[in-house]
Amino acid sequence: MDDHPNHASSHDPKTPLLPIRRPLQNQHFSFKSVLPTNYLFILLGPLACTFLCLFVDLHDHGSSRNMLAVLSWVFIWWLTEAVPMPITSMSPLFLFPIFGIASSEEVTRSYMNDVISLMLGSFILALAVEHYNIHRRLALNVTLLFCGDPLNPRLLILGICATTASISMWMQNTAAAVMMMPVATGILQWLPEGGLEVQPAVNQFRKGVILGVIYSAAIGGMSTLTGTGANLILVGMWGSSFPEEMPISFSTWFFFGFPLAVVIFFALWGLLCLCYLSKGSTGVLSCYIDKSSLKREKELLGPLDFAEKMILAVFSLLVVLWMTRSITDEVPGWGSLFHGRVGDGTVSVMMATLLFIIPNRKQEGEKLMDWNKCKKIPWNVILLLGAGFAIADGVRSSGLADILSESLGFLKTAPQLAITPLVCLVSSSITEFTSNNATATLVIPLLIQLAKTMSIHPLLLMVPGGIGAQLAFLLPTGTPSNIVGFTTGHIEIKDMIKIGLPLKVAAIGALSLLMPTLGAFVFRTQ
Repeated sequence: MDDHPNHASSHDPKTPLLPIRRPLQNQHFSFKSVLPTNYLFILLGPLACTFLCLFVDLHDHGSSRNMLAVLSWVFIWWLTEAVPMPITSMSPLFLFPIFGIASSEEVTRSYMNDVISLMLGSFILALAVEHYNIHRRLALNVTLLFCGDPLNPRLLILGICATTASISMWMQNTAAAVMMMPVATGILQWLPEGGLEVQPAVNQFRKGVILGVIYSAAIGGMSTLTGTGANLILVGMWGSSFPEEMPISFSTWFFFGFPLAVVIFFALWGLLCLCYLSKGSTGVLSCYIDKSSLKREKELLGPLDFAEKMILAVFSLLVVLWMTRSITDEVPGWGSLFHGRVGDGTVSVMMATLLFIIPNRKQEGEKLMDWNKCKKIPWNVILLLGAGFAIADGVRSSGLADILSESLGFLKTAPQLAITPLVCLVSSSITEFTSNNATATLVIPLLIQLAKTMSIHPLLLMVPGGIGAQLAFLLPTGTPSNIVGFTTGHIEIKDMIKIGLPLKVAAIGALSLLMPTLGAFVFRTQ
């Protein structure tokens, strides 16, 4: 996304709806921004690894100790960003063979499986949507639908949040936040910057819109497999740890994740309306946001052209194929025609391939997509997913999972109804200080082993652990989508805590209610 300051008048019909402020450099939170050098942290990884290898005894043949040492090395580099995250994500490719955890061929397989191919195909489709500005058209139509005439701020926030959540269902949370943040700031451009009596109401509305975008991106990602890497990690680990069990398909996850996301979404909307929309805000804001101006922006986009129609058709077909590949035992879905050999990743890559075959009818011989447009594929996420699967396999095969699961032994004595909220609370606390994917990678293998020792269905622990890893609602550094909102300058940490803390409690409560009821039916944990 290109960031251009908006110098034009907000009343100029040619002014784009989607400007976004240039990120403030002093608000980008990272260890590298406050340390004069990162050489200390570069050395800290190998030093921690060496210390654990020399002085820690886990009472086995050394494989679990070596795995713990490698974990310390990788996670220190991840947390401190001493080495770029994509490079750190490739470190298991040489650390595992050197420390005798897995052979090079075994660890390499973790970096390209069906889950990763699913994400790769989804990224290509997302780039096509972005390239042809389909997201802008969608967002503008939804904003016009929800803004009301005269303006209804509560309905407008609902529309912005619903649009963000809908986009986030089909692509990475951060990508959804990046796409929708310009929409949000474009709407906010009609509001006065300061010096007016109405400023408190205007500022509160600004905060509510920005918070709504970043949290809706996280909530929407919970509802589908492709929405976030944590879901893919959970499903990938379930398939690799229990290959004899029924795999979790796209539709299976959707039947549980979507109702859960809807409950949490309306909790978010209620909190935003309660905290950031006063009774007098409707009259104040309706003076500045004009529906006729939004209609003029829509007219400037013109009708859908052939390329946009084809991308929407391919995207719609992909969703239908995902939803119908595996349905129920009675209605097995089209995947049964291929005897279980076809996965969601197969469909994702196949649909992405069509974009390189279908012409866009703009220039002779030009297709909807070419490889130059794919240079923006976030390979860092692909590599991070691969590292997550490799670490999960290593933790399990080395025996480290058996040892570490004892640290969660207190769950063995917890009442059955308390297990879900406790697991979710532990996972959601860890994820505030490290990435969602890293949290899922660390916690889920331990929960698998713990479920075995407790003799309960593993998904009763894995699903709360995976969902909890996505509840990074309190700090800007919790997840990249939080930083996208924080760099607009409209929100502060206290605003995130004000909404994020009760939202986290509501999410844990919703999961605690749905997991033993709807989850037991969908995942067949009974």
